Parts: sequence; structure tokens; C-alpha cells
Amino acid sequence: MSTLSELLAEHTELSGADAYHLQRLVAEWQLVADLSFADLQLWVPAGHSFVCVAQGRPNTATTVFPADLVGSRLPESAGDAVARTWESGERLRDHEARRLGDIAVRWESVPVRSPQESAEPAVIAVLTRVRALSHLRSPSPLESAYQDSADALCQMIAEGRFPGTEENPKGLSTPRVGDGFVRVDAAGSVSYASPNALSAYHRLGWSADLPGENLADITRQVLTDPFESADAEQMIRDAVAGTSSAGGMRMEVDARRASALLRAIALTPHHTPAGALVLIRDVTEVKRRDRALLSKDATIREIHHRVKNNLQSVSALLRLQARRTGNAEARLALEEAVRRVASIALVHETLSASVDEQVDLDAVVDQLVPVMADVAAPSGTPAQVRRVGQLGVLPSELATPLVMVLTELIQNAIEHGFDDAAAGTRSPALVEIDADRSTRKLVVTVRDNGIGLPEGFDPERSDRLGLQIVHTLVKIELSGTLQLHGGVDGGTDAVLTVPLH
Repeated sequence: MSTLSELLAEHTELSGADAYHLQRLVAEWQLVADLSFADLQLWVPAGHSFVCVAQGRPNTATTVFPADLVGSRLPESAGDAVARTWESGERLRDHEARRLGDIAVRWESVPVRSPQESAEPAVIAVLTRVRALSHLRSPSPLESAYQDSADALCQMIAEGRFPGTEENPKGLSTPRVGDGFVRVDAAGSVSYASPNALSAYHRLGWSADLPGENLADITRQVLTDPFESADAEQMIRDAVAGTSSAGGMRMEVDARRASALLRAIALTPHHTPAGALVLIRDVTEVKRRDRALLSKDATIREIHHRVKNNLQSVSALLRLQARRTGNAEARLALEEAVRRVASIALVHETLSASVDEQVDLDAVVDQLVPVMADVAAPSGTPAQVRRVGQLGVLPSELATPLVMVLTELIQNAIEHGFDDAAAGTRSPALVEIDADRSTRKLVVTVRDNGIGLPEGFDPERSDRLGLQIVHTLVKIELSGTLQLHGGVDGGTDAVLTVPLH
């Protein structure tokens, strides 16, 4: 299915500002659908007819159109009303119910005007509201308050003033109509509050009823932080006065042990302040879970930090023991252990700064390369170690064994890929880490320009501890494969393939 931007590009020649206005309208129109108890469609002219470029359904009522209309042409039964709205720029609604299959519906066409400042903004699309009439009865106070607010918003859409621009630097979500709905009149008094809104204010500390009370004053009284309460009070007063953006303002507030998300939307149909629509959502439990997650994340990062410190302490002790050991073979074994422990410590150091248990392998390998480059080849000259390509980010359960494997392969290449007899034939001694990553697998080749593999060498049967560690990690921890063979230009290529699930 085509996106809104693709359909607008295909069927219209709207400016970037007008197209952006329609995108913001579609992003906000769930509020209108829920308040209207109606399905919404957005139509633009296409030849001699109109095409639907967006569709919304209400959460507060049964949908009239279970099928997807996006990309389809306007049915002939509704074409006249939409065409007349497009040409006249006036809202048109049914005075009597019409039949749509087996359902009685009421249809309304609303012109969508450009937000551009001009004497008569152009109509750039037509919004239709289609509401099912299941049975005839007097509307409840909730339905009347919803419909009154929806009519005001539709009039603002017809005037090009909804949705307006809204700054939301904290990226707060928006409360839904069902979370808590408060209708405030032009004097700032509550004319209607839904049961959920009343419960939310009771949770914040207000013990009385809401209708008839000044909502800005109530909000200021229940909030604990004086600066926050002043901001919330001013937000509601600006919305009531019609001086705030038509897109509404939102903020998260705290009172005692409760938290709520508030959004105030100014209602200014016909350019006249008519009060405000305030949505409220109790987010006390959500914030409690967020705090628990943050605490848990901080604990995990602290554990990684302490593990890294302990590993560094072990590495330092092994290094000290290696210096005091007179046996050359024992000293070499201890130095290898130091490098293995240090490579694991690097992973935990990265995890201690991460919030999602993900490891940037390129950063870890780049820290590992200078350490490995200090390992002297048999010729007495340190090898040059460099990385080519991007290894990317991996979860910690893959990153730790992978770094261990790379450490062993690099160390093995330096210690056994160059000997004294071939010291002068290849200069300098070079070990290259070549990474090639796709969506399915990561292929890392540790390539050296040394003397190559010995005749008849079988890596599976080698008694070297490093290779035994590598094969164990590759098969069990990484579920991958390792191949060792001669390089194209000499030397040895160790090709590690790790599947990425």
C-alpha cells in the first residue's frame, strides 16, 4: 500500500508546506475520530473524481468501513458532497440518515485549508466524517461534550488552523480521549469531565467533583512542584484564552505519589476562543516501571563496571607474576593469559557504558589492536595490526566470545606466522582484520603476510591451546565456522563466519 506522501506526490501538485500540513493532520486526527465516533477519510482530486489518501477509524465506536479505502476512488454515492465541498469550501453534512449497505450513517464533508497566511486560504483536500447511527436516542452528556469538541476541531480544520505547530522537545506521548477528557468553557470552568479524567485528578489529590471548578486553579493546587504547577496552570489558561498553538501543549506533572500526562488544546472555531479541550492520562504505574527499569539498567551497568575492574586486577596480577617468573615457557603462558583476560575486560568496559547490552565491536577491536601490536614476532619486530571494514554492533552474548576468538587468531598469526628464517622476506609483518557484514552473517578474515601454514597442518587436530579455545568458542558460543587456508599472496587466512539471527 502506498504511503500518504507517495499518494500526494502521485495525484497532487501541493507545495511542501501544504503536504506537511496534511501529514500532521493525519498524525493528529485520531483525536477527531474518537470525539466524533466516526470514520475519517482524506480525499484529494484525481481527474474527474477523488482518491482516498488516508483513512482513520474511531476507538470509541464501531467502524463503518472495515475494508481499507486508501488508494481507492470515491464512490458515486458520496461524490456529489465531496465535490461541492471542494468547489465551495464549505462544510456540508447530511440532515437525514443515508444508507450505506445495511448501516444507517450520517455523512459530513469538511474542507481542509492550507495553513498559509492569506485572505482566503486554498482548499487542499476534503475530510469526510462518516458516523454509524445504530439507534435513535438522546445523546449522553459524554457524547454531547465529545461531539461539541469534535465540531470545533472540524471548523478549525476548515479554517486551516488545526493542527497547529507544537513544540514537544521531551518527546512526550499524547493522552487519548478514553484516558481522560475534560471540556473547559471560555471562562476556564469545567463543563464536563469524563469518569477517567475525574479519577486521574482524584489520584493527583483533588477530592471534590470537577464540573463548575476552574481547571487551571485546581491543577495548580494539586501539583507539588511550584514551578511545574505554575507552568501547568499557564498552559491551561493559554489554551482557554486561545493564545496557545492550535496543536496543543503537553507536559508531565507530579503530585504526591501520582503522575499524569496533560495536554491542553485551544478550541477557537470561527477565530473565537471557545474554551479548551484537556486530555489527561494517569501514568503513575508507567513511571514506576520506568524508574524500576532505569534502576535495573544502572545496576547492570555497575556490575559490568565492577567485572571490568576485577578482570583488570586479575590481568595486573598475572602480568606481575609473569615478570617474576624465570621459566620462559611459564612467562609466555602467563602473558597469553593476560591478553585473554584483557580482551574480556574490554567488552565489559563497553557494556558498562551501554544501556541495551549491545557492543560496538569496531570500538572494542580498535582498543585491542594496539595491545596486540605490541606482541613481538619471532623476528623481534612488532607486527602491524589493522582493521578493514565494519564489524558493527552485536549483543553481548556474541560479542564476548567473538572478541576472544579474534584475540587468539591475531596472537596466533603474530607468534606462528613469522619466523626468524623468513624475517627478511616480508617487511613489515602485517596482520589485517577484514570484516564483511550482511543481514544474515558476519565474515571476519584475519589475514597475515607470513610464511603460511605448515605442510599437512590440520587445525582440527592441533594441540595448541589457542586453537583449541578458538574452535570451542566458534562451535558452541557463536554457532559459526572457522577455516584456515593459505592466502592468495602468501601468508595465512583465518576465515570466521558467524550467523546473525
